[in-house]
Amino acid sequence: MKMLQLWEVGHFVRGLRIHMRFGELTRAPLKLLRLQLQGKAAECDWMARAPDPWDADLPSAVGERNASLQALKDAMAVRELLFYALPHVENAVFRIYRQTVREPHQLIITGAVAREDKVPLNVRSLAMRARLFGFRFWLDDGVLEVMQSEKHVVSIS
Repeated sequence: MKMLQLWEVGHFVRGLRIHMRFGELTRAPLKLLRLQLQGKAAECDWMARAPDPWDADLPSAVGERNASLQALKDAMAVRELLFYALPHVENAVFRIYRQTVREPHQLIITGAVAREDKVPLNVRSLAMRARLFGFRFWLDDGVLEVMQSEKHVVSIS
């Protein structure tokens, strides 16, 4: 059983590396920080992709909105990949951070998600779909803000 779990974890990590290497809106890679499995639960933390360098000549808000939209798309994709690659996992907690130059990394998305959660197909809004799947975040004019309700900004070395 342990060997099977190890193989499944490897499948998940390889899937992240292959499928999440480039984003739709930014070519920066997704960086896995931590994956922890305990029984039928998982915890997964990663660093959101940085704004694309090609957006540098655009107004900064455009690059920030693109990076925020990409972070939401990635959260949904990682959720799907985790439950596909780790069939024994029923629940997961996600934490997504934004890398900053001078400050500690900022928590921008959290999620307590379950395999059985379903969202109606007629929900078109990515943000609403993410919320219905259990993700929590603050959007201000399309830009993900630091999670105020968590009362902390986590520093990761």
